[in-house]
Amino acid sequence: MKWKPVLAAGAAAMGAAAAIDVTQKTHAIRRNFPLVGRARYWLETIGPELRQYIVTSNDEERPFSRDQRSWVYASSKLENNYFGFGTDNDVENVVGYPIVKHRTFAQFDADTRRHTDEEVLLPSAKVLGGPRDRAKKFRPASVINVSGMSFGSLGGNAISALNKGAQLAGCLQNTGEGALSSYHRQGGDIVFQIGTAYFGCRDRAGAFDIERLKDLVAGAPVRAIEIKLSQGAKPGLGGMLPGAKVTPEIAEIRGIEEGVDCASPSRHTAFNDVDSMLDFAEMIAAETGLPVGVKSAVGDFEVWDQLVAKMAADRGRGVDFVNIDGGEGGTGAAPLVFSDTVAYPFRIGFSEVYKRFAAAGLSDDVTFWGAGKLGIPENALVAFALGLDMINVGREAMLSIGCIQAQKCHTDHCPTGVATQNAWLQRGLDPESKAVRCHNYIKSLRRDLIKVSEAIGVPHPGMITVEDIDLVSGTRTRQSLGEQYGYQPGWGRLGPALAEQVSALMSPQLDESHRS
Repeated sequence: MKWKPVLAAGAAAMGAAAAIDVTQKTHAIRRNFPLVGRARYWLETIGPELRQYIVTSNDEERPFSRDQRSWVYASSKLENNYFGFGTDNDVENVVGYPIVKHRTFAQFDADTRRHTDEEVLLPSAKVLGGPRDRAKKFRPASVINVSGMSFGSLGGNAISALNKGAQLAGCLQNTGEGALSSYHRQGGDIVFQIGTAYFGCRDRAGAFDIERLKDLVAGAPVRAIEIKLSQGAKPGLGGMLPGAKVTPEIAEIRGIEEGVDCASPSRHTAFNDVDSMLDFAEMIAAETGLPVGVKSAVGDFEVWDQLVAKMAADRGRGVDFVNIDGGEGGTGAAPLVFSDTVAYPFRIGFSEVYKRFAAAGLSDDVTFWGAGKLGIPENALVAFALGLDMINVGREAMLSIGCIQAQKCHTDHCPTGVATQNAWLQRGLDPESKAVRCHNYIKSLRRDLIKVSEAIGVPHPGMITVEDIDLVSGTRTRQSLGEQYGYQPGWGRLGPALAEQVSALMSPQLDESHRS
């Protein structure tokens, strides 16, 4: 008898829902199939999760396959990140599959113990700001660093975890364009990004203010300044933070209106061509003493031709680093057409930019940074072979602190509390424990890069060359990386002096690691 009221209430609720479905005119499926039609929208809502865990194969899902995510998750927990029974990649049919050419006899032997080399740091082969003798030039202690992800796009707990993880890993965290928040001040060193809206260093009218920038870097562990021209997810569009994520705290930090979509301008107002951009970079370097570089996705090549020509004409005037963002990158909200079709993928974009610097004899004078799924070992190895010096990890770092690739970053409903400002969702992300996982992931990636480098016969991934990796088309043909991307002999290699320096830095670390 006691169930009758419950059943009656349930039947009444279903009847009311059915009545709404039949009379509404917005959704044809619900109008034609009341109640049952609602299941379609529910299944559509959880579709990514169903495909992720039930439908797709280990190497099929995008942007990161199950195997790739499993490797990041296991690495972040220091669990067994080995895979059994051979590769399940379709190597017989894939076009452009990278093959690393190990050497039978080499000066450096790869230690086969699983956890060997985890504590070995991988310093940059180049001194950031060294060629132009910046007052605060330095050699980054890690070639793996945390990419630019703004507070706003990510929640405060996530930013804190990444910053603490960066401190533990001895690497840098890029702020993204959303200014420097209290969550970026958890002990990790910072690369401060200047976006087109100049958040954190703008006046009341929204224009760039050098005095505000100087005050900011004086009170924070900022090691370098990055001028963002564009980014992989939405090049030429400017950043976009949906109004649902613009909390009072974010509005105050950025100097914008609460609850309103925050769309950054697509281009800078502080400069309008390559010449004035170099003036802007040199002014910032002179005023702050910090190395200054640019970040950009790659579209039209004319800007790179002009930049190289200007820097070749005056070797003392230029940017200290160039950060190339692949068109396949992206951690936040973007229109689909921009995510899918605007800007070259990393390998094409970076190789075209690098070739221009190499042809002008400038490749050793610039630190090359990159991002766009480079936090997966095989992608990182190809990037280093093409001439990259430093890697930024974005989504992979998010995975390490709990992201499940739900692809709800633009909705403020991230179920793991990473890409949301919802306080209830964020409470599930503990910054202290997730910082350790971020650290574990970064050191595991460095370890794998060291092991593959040693298998090739070099002590550092920056010494891998385009001759060390082939691209194969199934089981039919092979082509060297250099041939594929049009490299001249010697391109992609460090200069002799840089190679000698990085070998000297690595040898004591590797000797100690292999003895322990």
